[in-house]
Amino acid sequence: MRYGISILPDQPWREARPKWERVDAMGFDHGWFFDHLVWGGLPDSQWFSCIPTMTAAAAVTPIKLGTFVATPNFRHPVSFSREIETLLDIAGDRILLGLGAGGTPDDVVEGRPPLTAKEKVDRFQEFTGLLGQLLGEDHVTADGDYYQARDMRLVGGAVRDNVTFILAGNGPRSVRFAAKHGDAWMTTGTKVETLDEWFTGIAANCGLLDKTLIENDRDPETFDRYLNLDASPQFSLESIGVFDDMVGQAAELGFTDVITHWPRDGDPFRGSVSVLESLAERGFEGR
Repeated sequence: MRYGISILPDQPWREARPKWERVDAMGFDHGWFFDHLVWGGLPDSQWFSCIPTMTAAAAVTPIKLGTFVATPNFRHPVSFSREIETLLDIAGDRILLGLGAGGTPDDVVEGRPPLTAKEKVDRFQEFTGLLGQLLGEDHVTADGDYYQARDMRLVGGAVRDNVTFILAGNGPRSVRFAAKHGDAWMTTGTKVETLDEWFTGIAANCGLLDKTLIENDRDPETFDRYLNLDASPQFSLESIGVFDDMVGQAAELGFTDVITHWPRDGDPFRGSVSVLESLAERGFEGR
């Protein structure tokens, strides 16, 4: 099992930097950055942009860094491909590119007409395909239903193989898409009342993922799976016991990576940093 942590970008870099400087020594394998214009969990909070914050973090920690997750809500694959190229140049091949269909309120902030759930998935799949092409080919021209490109240049050569596409999905269509086209899968599960219900739903998607991988001649044993523990009804760092139990259940379902969040004084992710520090002191493999 590998362990990741996300630190919400609701604080100035002068406050976030000391935390990011500590995550490697704490034993984390990767760090994650929410990518929103406005996040529904803290809609009235100050909020800092994902890619610049990742770039700053790349200079102070050696661990892998990921978008959590980038979406088509306010991004175009042409301009976003250049940002990823630049980030790769700065951070090397440490970038984990979490990609998802996106949700509210980012989907309306720019004043675009609302899309149905099906249209959002259609747009996401087109976005992902074109982004991969832009990171792998020079002189890209494309005409899709949602995105166009005109002779987009790839400066310095292909970089697609240097960045991991982790495709987020909770519904059957998106899980199958991740299995067919992703380098890895990420899930938050579905909104339910209890932790048992949450893990039951995730188990069903794990089965669908494995089935689709096999149907597409891909080895389930070598396909990485990332679970956002704190999308569940239970904050994973409420106690070391809670964390160990949740990680144990994730491992039983075949997840290779889990992600928690730096505890905050208030909701969401309300908790004590002392739990995180005790866990780091004990070691994540001490279960």
